Amino acid sequence: MTLFDLAGRATKSLAAVLFVLIVPVAAPAEPSYPKHNCDTPRDLMGLGGSLSHVARKIERRQPVTIVAIGSSSTAGAGASSPAASYPSRLAVELRAQFPSQQFNVINQGVNGEEVPDMLKRFDAAIVAQKPDLVLWQLGTNSLIRDHAMTDRGAAIRSGLNRIRAVGADVILIDPQYAPKVIAKPLAPQMVDFIASVSKQEDVGLFRRFEAMKRWNEDGMPFSAFTIADGLHMNDWGYACMAHHLGVAIAEAVKRPIVSAKATAATR
Repeated sequence: MTLFDLAGRATKSLAAVLFVLIVPVAAPAEPSYPKHNCDTPRDLMGLGGSLSHVARKIERRQPVTIVAIGSSSTAGAGASSPAASYPSRLAVELRAQFPSQQFNVINQGVNGEEVPDMLKRFDAAIVAQKPDLVLWQLGTNSLIRDHAMTDRGAAIRSGLNRIRAVGADVILIDPQYAPKVIAKPLAPQMVDFIASVSKQEDVGLFRRFEAMKRWNEDGMPFSAFTIADGLHMNDWGYACMAHHLGVAIAEAVKRPIVSAKATAATR
């Protein structure tokens, strides 16, 4: 074997080593999400109450400030990051519904709170923010802890009056449909109670419980939209909730805008 043969073999060996070294490492796989559609059932888009204040702000091209107050499912427990919480995702959804509109969604969720806890911080969490819309998520912790909500009707009405006093629209959000919630025999009564308050006070209601129940009844396992604790939602669950809510808000807002334009056209 000549010196040239040895040199050739050495060159080939070195090339092989270099090839192994420069083979790109596969990128981490994207997180997997349920292969289910996040369609919004038509019968769940009606919020009931008026969003006339938000509608006026949008019609005038003025920025809209939204405050989301509630407990851990508002704060975003179970989400991979604050950006995956439902208030953060709602901001994205609303900008998609109204591309030229500015929305500022403020997350005022605090883990573990019930209605009395939230009322104590209404001045700082809500009034000081001068909101155009308040999303008030309530009921879950009272239900989990077997605390009656029916004796808190007056407290909820007091909170609604304080929100109205700053000129904001309101949407109540009922508990999530999750294993730890539906294990409570009084879960249906809690949902009905919040719906009753919403109707009596003429404020909007986002039926989160019913929306999530539809996911499950349509064949989606709880593991697809909740985390292992059987209570809090995962990224997909929060994103789909925000999508439903964004569509519902858009439906409620566009009705008065269309009506106002139609009235002006007939003058």
